[in-house]
Amino acid sequence: MKLAFAISAAVLSLSTVAAARPAPLVSIPSHDAFFNNLKAHCGKAYQGEVSVDNAGSSSFSEAKLVMHVRRCSDSELQIPFHVGEDASRTWIITKTGSGLSLKHDHRHEDGTDDASTMYGGHTQDAGFANVQSFPADQYSKELFVAQGIPQSIGNTWQMYIYPEKFTYRLVREGREFRVDFDLTKPIEAPAAPWGYTD
Repeated sequence: MKLAFAISAAVLSLSTVAAARPAPLVSIPSHDAFFNNLKAHCGKAYQGEVSVDNAGSSSFSEAKLVMHVRRCSDSELQIPFHVGEDASRTWIITKTGSGLSLKHDHRHEDGTDDASTMYGGHTQDAGFANVQSFPADQYSKELFVAQGIPQSIGNTWQMYIYPEKFTYRLVREGREFRVDFDLTKPIEAPAAPWGYTD
């Protein structure tokens, strides 16, 4: 009887330990490779330029554009995108266990959330080690409709990472915007984006 009780207690103890341990964050090779290709640039900043914008010139085409692979963990990358003095934008790429998520964290200068923040999408296929696509998710579609820009519900964001170039691209029917960053020439890292601290 005592032996049976001891065995039951041991099994219960082991199951409790297993339950307390977080589940492993699984991912497929192409997602891991893409994530790691970006993570390899952690701590570095690069200047870019608009290479395509079929809506015509904008503040993006006139300003200094800088991406900074600022914070990296095994499951998340935080990449501020500075547009001149505007430090309101941070791309957040996260391993979700079922793919990769891209979110756009938009803040005001005082660090508070912009009304349009955390929109983005999630991978729907394997993609490639150098290319991933993020079609708009449901949260984003509802946000765009509420803000009176329903044309944006068709947004797909794409990111390309090659040894010499990183590209951020937005496409939807009738719209294309693309910024290319030169990865061969690291520059001085900018200050923390709005809402974040060093």
